Amino acid sequence: MTSTELREASVMGKSKTQKTRAQAATPYVWDGEDEDDRPLTREEMQAGIETYRRQRGRPTGSDKESTTIRFDRDVLAAFRAGGPGWQTRMNAVLRDWLKTQSPV
Repeated sequence: MTSTELREASVMGKSKTQKTRAQAATPYVWDGEDEDDRPLTREEMQAGIETYRRQRGRPTGSDKESTTIRFDRDVLAAFRAGGPGWQTRMNAVLRDWLKTQSPV
């Protein structure tokens, strides 16, 4: 490894050993037998990246709003004891309450 390569490796946060291992690694060659082992084409990789990015975050059409609120510990414990979905259940209880009460 040349001094220039060592300098570049240190700038990238890689040690000489890591750089040497990367250089010594043989590239993957698909044997053509198992379709699941086939490397992705550039188009397939791009489609996967776009799908991943679309799936992140709250849907754009959502009418929900993120907020911070304080509840008594026993109230939270009771809802959390129901397992996953406790926030949705709490929202449903509050929505039902609004049907019978007029908000101030």
